[in-house]
Amino acid sequence: MTHVEDSRQVEDEVDRLVAAWRQERPDLDVTPLEVLSRVSRLGRHLERERRAAFADQGVESWEFDVLTALRRAGEPYELSPGTLLRATLVTSGTMTNRIDRLAAAGLVTRRPDPEDRRGVLVRLTPAGLQRVDAAFTDLLRRERELLAGLEQHEQQALAGLLRTLLVPFDAADSGVQ
Repeated sequence: MTHVEDSRQVEDEVDRLVAAWRQERPDLDVTPLEVLSRVSRLGRHLERERRAAFADQGVESWEFDVLTALRRAGEPYELSPGTLLRATLVTSGTMTNRIDRLAAAGLVTRRPDPEDRRGVLVRLTPAGLQRVDAAFTDLLRRERELLAGLEQHEQQALAGLLRTLLVPFDAADSGVQ
């Protein structure tokens, strides 16, 4: 018996919610709730775990977003503020505030962009690199623990199904059709 079959024998909060709606509104097909309510509830649990992993490393979620964007850029871990705001989906005013706060904390520095006299580049400091690497390592450890109830092939199948659901949203967000 697989882990997925095991979980079908256990009732969760969504099962109770769906049963109540079927009782109260038998005229409606509430089948989407079985998937999407679980995704929504899981998202809230995952967000709590993320915040806990970040807090353990002294990082806030918004800091993690900016620091990981810089880290993913590769050495010298440097991006323009415009690239950072596109990577983190925030406004330019918000990004300026975030960069200011990260710079004050010694996690990033700014320097003039040699290719654009009016531009600046934001770079991870060694302290920022250490902090983001520690937070990312802790996050991955926690996420592996959360997925421990699924076999590797189940994780891959779930990832594929979730990708199928997300692609239209990501395309709409990026303006791609």
